[in-house]
Amino acid sequence: MNICKTLDIRVLALAVLALVLVAPSIAQAQTDEIQVYTGELAPVGVFNLTLHNNYTPDGLKEPAFPGANTSDKSLNGVPEWAYGVTEWFEAGLYMPLYSIDKNLGAVLNGFKLRALFAVPHAADRKFFYGANFEFSINTDHWDAKRFSSEVRPIIGWHLHPVDIIINPIVDTEYDGLKNLEFVPATRIAYNFNDTTAIAAEEYDDFGPLKGFVPMSEQAHQVFAVVDKSTKFVDVEFGVGLGMTDASDKFQLKLILSKDLNSPKKTKP
Repeated sequence: MNICKTLDIRVLALAVLALVLVAPSIAQAQTDEIQVYTGELAPVGVFNLTLHNNYTPDGLKEPAFPGANTSDKSLNGVPEWAYGVTEWFEAGLYMPLYSIDKNLGAVLNGFKLRALFAVPHAADRKFFYGANFEFSINTDHWDAKRFSSEVRPIIGWHLHPVDIIINPIVDTEYDGLKNLEFVPATRIAYNFNDTTAIAAEEYDDFGPLKGFVPMSEQAHQVFAVVDKSTKFVDVEFGVGLGMTDASDKFQLKLILSKDLNSPKKTKP
């Protein structure tokens, strides 16, 4: 068995193990990150900075729980610091999480640790997969629970020029398997070339896996997205529309990403 096949098996095993071991969460009205993971990792030895920002001109008017941030007319975001550890593992830190809303003003919301595993060189493969694991420490106005986590499997196909990517995400607040929350994200993109793409993305919250909540209580948002890579920065901009009463009606997202250093050259 060659090295690539061994790494493939390790990544798949990690994803399966995580899905077996984790436990779950409640619906979260707001988020600092609106993104479908593609399985692409920072090159080994490279630090990457991604700035996430989303603004909600027309969102949910009531907080998810007493004292929580209010989504309507709020700005949420976070710098995401990442480092390519190996060809199949990227470590990340989200800090500081921040938001500005009409009730609480400007506040900090905690931080997150991330471990992203993916099959090496996912961008060059027709079929690719991986898994992302996040551990969050939350403030009392951002989440009802102090600790929460996300498990995000990554499954996708590069069909040239079309990409199809599915993130069947589950969330956990460590309050029992019966509360496991299913919040998948999906992306279908058309690549004009290596630097420009347009995409349709969908972000959903069906509720607990033990039994989905009624459609009127589910959150479903559809985004139209434009991606543009330049030699200075990679840009992703999206406009989202809510499809149910439990969704934010209108939302904007902007993601800026840049490698902060070049890969170290190895001696021949």
